[in-house]
Amino acid sequence: MKLVICEKNIAAKRIAFILSGGKVKSQYLGKTPIYCFTKDDEPWDIIGLKGHIINLDYSSGFNQWSKVPPHKLIEVEPCKRVSEKGIASALKTLVKGTPFLIVATDFDREGELIGVEVVDLLKSYNPAINQIKRARYSAITPFEINTAFNNLTEVDFNLSNAGEARQVIDLVWGAVLTRFISLTSRRLGRDFLSIGRVQSPTLALLVEREKEIKSFIPKPYWNLLAHLKKDKPFDATHEHGVFHEEQAAQETYDTIKDSREARVKEVKKSVNHELPPTPFNTTTFIQAASYLGFSAVKAMSIAEELYMMGLTSYPRTDNTVYPPSLNIKSILQKLSEAHFSKEVKEVQTNGRKYPTRGKQQTTDHPPIHPVDAPSKKLGIDQEKIYELICRRFFATLAKDTISETTEAWLDISGEMFAVNGYRVIEANWKHLYPYFKEKRKQIPELTQGEDIEVITITLKKDLTKPPQRYTQGALIAKMEKLSLGTKSTRHEIISKLYSRKYVMGGTPTPTSIAIAVVDALINCDVVKPKMTAKLETDMNDIAEGKKTLEETVKESRQMLTKVMEELEPEKEKIKKNINIAVKAQNTIGSCPKCGKELMVRVSKKGKRFVGCSGYPDCKNTYSLPQQGGLTMTKKLCDACNNPIVQVKMKGRRSWDLCINPECPKKKKKIEKTV
Repeated sequence: MKLVICEKNIAAKRIAFILSGGKVKSQYLGKTPIYCFTKDDEPWDIIGLKGHIINLDYSSGFNQWSKVPPHKLIEVEPCKRVSEKGIASALKTLVKGTPFLIVATDFDREGELIGVEVVDLLKSYNPAINQIKRARYSAITPFEINTAFNNLTEVDFNLSNAGEARQVIDLVWGAVLTRFISLTSRRLGRDFLSIGRVQSPTLALLVEREKEIKSFIPKPYWNLLAHLKKDKPFDATHEHGVFHEEQAAQETYDTIKDSREARVKEVKKSVNHELPPTPFNTTTFIQAASYLGFSAVKAMSIAEELYMMGLTSYPRTDNTVYPPSLNIKSILQKLSEAHFSKEVKEVQTNGRKYPTRGKQQTTDHPPIHPVDAPSKKLGIDQEKIYELICRRFFATLAKDTISETTEAWLDISGEMFAVNGYRVIEANWKHLYPYFKEKRKQIPELTQGEDIEVITITLKKDLTKPPQRYTQGALIAKMEKLSLGTKSTRHEIISKLYSRKYVMGGTPTPTSIAIAVVDALINCDVVKPKMTAKLETDMNDIAEGKKTLEETVKESRQMLTKVMEELEPEKEKIKKNINIAVKAQNTIGSCPKCGKELMVRVSKKGKRFVGCSGYPDCKNTYSLPQQGGLTMTKKLCDACNNPIVQVKMKGRRSWDLCINPECPKKKKKIEKTV
């Protein structure tokens, strides 16, 4: 008998269907589905897990925060516990007959660790198990799955050790630092403050950028523009560029403001070949999806759904080079049968000889690409992500975009102006991948020596702009550059910053508490990328067999001990700064009854409400929604002048809520419904 271990039930079901040729039956052990069939006269059982069914944690004696000093946890060995007892019970039943085990979890560090954890568990149930193999695949398609199961390999214990090292290190660092900062600031229960090995330096990037924005002092500058017309209007800019002195700009403007004619002095044209984009890896995919309005977590979640449905390849990859084994012709044939027949025909008849290549080449998984066409209608978001992946694939196979750029210089009353023009001659890949927004504009055909009508001359004053906040896509790219996290964890780190209320908004903006926490750790290695990058390199070395799990974990504990030695003397300062920030973040306005501050508070029963800081002299309170996230705003209701909070619930758009239950606007809504 063969027993196949898959990472999730949806993967188990699809793999069983493929291997059995559709002749599969399902049965249940408890509440766990098992997929059974016979292949080559041998019975097969396939079971899906729920990711990790074994969790790493401290024993109960070390989980009492107030009784165990944080630094005491550094050398404590965590223990493994079965978290999905129903699945474990089903597995115990399945291995009574000593089956041939095949690990078919996702092929990466996390997947390998999940597989090894289950193998160890099964050996504890039945020590006689000794036949264990690995099925490696990058897409859940008939070709990939059959090829993987016909060419079974060995379990990669170096890879699983790298995953386990990350698990241990992140638990120890997270537990020690989270308890330290929470106990120091006296924020326990659901208000605890989270600190993490990767989370904290990522948050520090956002805080550093926010401080740059807040401390930015805008400076004025002036642009001298000529509004011209030949067939259609276009603009030219003074060749000086930006004027930083108003007097010089004004003097130049005064000499030419009444001019009505410009002479073309010189025209330069050049034809350019614009290379198509390289294949998607995880980072570039998330960046592209963010331009379509998808958060990093949402984009990855949908990509994983498409992978499980057998429509796209594995979405966690650093690779940007298609392997020679990738059957591009076969993929195009499948896509031509869907709604991409025109695009496929264009690539087949007018494509490039070889696909584009990125700088990163790995051997675990190919770049993200489509592998099949959907047999049923996809959801709206699934359709958008699937189309994005398909169009990127087409673009990598298409010819260069051929464009023409024009540079022209015009004389206006002795002052030289410049204009740049752009036009597409052959769109090629840009036609197939229309997600790039071209800011350059086409200008009329200009000839040296001709005179052009000047409509008007303007002197435009503007102010320098602060640096932009990181989008989620840009933050992922920055994390990759600094070796913060991995392709599999970066989007999860950003999600954690939101869930911990360290950031808010579609473009992650740090809250007051986030800034206070980073400031508290500013002189500590935990918020510096260098330390985290060193540990990432160590874990890569484990995966390559150059280092052991034990020595890497030991070194990380030594690093953490040094960090705690730096933090201990700063406890009072940390406590003061965080409490000031918490108060500022929870203050939503002035009390209309006494004028003191209104603050979000939590009752003894765990209910949140708005109360006056003047309590007990002022007992003014307001109720709040108990579900969803709250963001304090500086807005006041235009109907009753009470503070407004922003409420965000899962699956719904955020909305503004006046805290006053007697607000005239609320009464009007009630009257309308009645």
